[in-house]
Amino acid sequence: MSNNQQQQCELCQREMESLTVHHLVPRQNTKRKKQDPGPTANICSACHRQIHALFDNKLLAFELNTLDKLKNEPQMQKFLVWVRKQDPGKRVSVHR
Repeated sequence: MSNNQQQQCELCQREMESLTVHHLVPRQNTKRKKQDPGPTANICSACHRQIHALFDNKLLAFELNTLDKLKNEPQMQKFLVWVRKQDPGKRVSVHR
């Protein structure tokens, strides 16, 4: 069912067959208050897993709630340098 159309991850810039939707303000913070879920970013599963391995929802909601803030966070910068060298077709592990 794959149409083989590549899409670019908004964080690592790798071309991927599929991307995940990352809520820049975690849904946990908006759903309970019945607020609009807010902006999202289309990112690869490796970047998505890494974000949630490194940061809790409170930090994501109040400090790392834009793509620029995520890209400039030192731990994510280190991961992004590494992941850009990885084969987009293979699952990569997250780093803590």
